[in-house]
Amino acid sequence: MDIETNESISILDQVKLQAQVLIPVLKALRAELGESRANALVAQALRAWSRDLHQKIGARTPGTPLEKWAAMTAASMPRIGGDIDVQFLKQEPDAVEFNVTGCRYADFFRQLGEPELGGLLLCDGDFHVADIGSPEVQLTRTQTIMQGARYCDFRYRMKSGGDE
Repeated sequence: MDIETNESISILDQVKLQAQVLIPVLKALRAELGESRANALVAQALRAWSRDLHQKIGARTPGTPLEKWAAMTAASMPRIGGDIDVQFLKQEPDAVEFNVTGCRYADFFRQLGEPELGGLLLCDGDFHVADIGSPEVQLTRTQTIMQGARYCDFRYRMKSGGDE
């Protein structure tokens, strides 16, 4: 089992390990290439890594796109644990809406002075998981704590494979 799906390590501990490696590399790239170019290069690489990782997990998860999304989401919850505070607004067959009102991930990356890196390692992945559920699952999120907002607004819309 790889670290990305290892149930014995929390996602927060996982990203702390990743940050120990990535931040020195990012600082070295910034010194060599300049901040803008280095940040763009790392963002491109991490987005591709995250997308590919989630696609691989989705490919080995059985079921319809909606079932894959639900299974991947359920599997991540024990690893997230109490590292986020969630306020549920709606839980219905065609919609799940909630706000994340506290985020230890954002706290960690803000303390490091690297919230953009946190967004790449964590926040972007929410859309990659939703993509596994597409077209049956659609995620709209307009803000995140990682980006400086007071809360993250998750709005999922679901439809069964036969719905138009």
